[in-house]
Amino acid sequence: MSRVINTANPGKERSQLRRTCAEVLRHLMFKRTLDDETKDMAAVLVYALEGIAETVDVTVEAWEKRDYFIKADRFRLEWEWVRPAARRLRELILANRWDRLPEELAALAPRFADIHILKWTRSPEAWAGSYRRLLHGE
Repeated sequence: MSRVINTANPGKERSQLRRTCAEVLRHLMFKRTLDDETKDMAAVLVYALEGIAETVDVTVEAWEKRDYFIKADRFRLEWEWVRPAARRLRELILANRWDRLPEELAALAPRFADIHILKWTRSPEAWAGSYRRLLHGE
């Protein structure tokens, strides 16, 4: 029997999701009104943060299989903020507490400050319909 090689790269996926978060946060900084696009962007942030949390779990599991427990614990600690941030943002959206959105976004912004955006790579189609999906639990 041959070895099964996992071609998924959680580090690359995490980087792409971080880039999505950084671009969405940058777009939201310039929004002055709460419109459908703002709601979609907030919802896509929830999905991206949850995706980041999943990649952390995959990475940690691989390290723990190799008995790299200290490395796994340090990595887990580095990313422990992601799940609570996603949960708070999800609850804020589902409870229709849009007045708290700027506060949550301000708390998230420093986490993505290391990502330099010289060119927009995410189009509005990347977040279109995310709010509806979040409301319907998809």
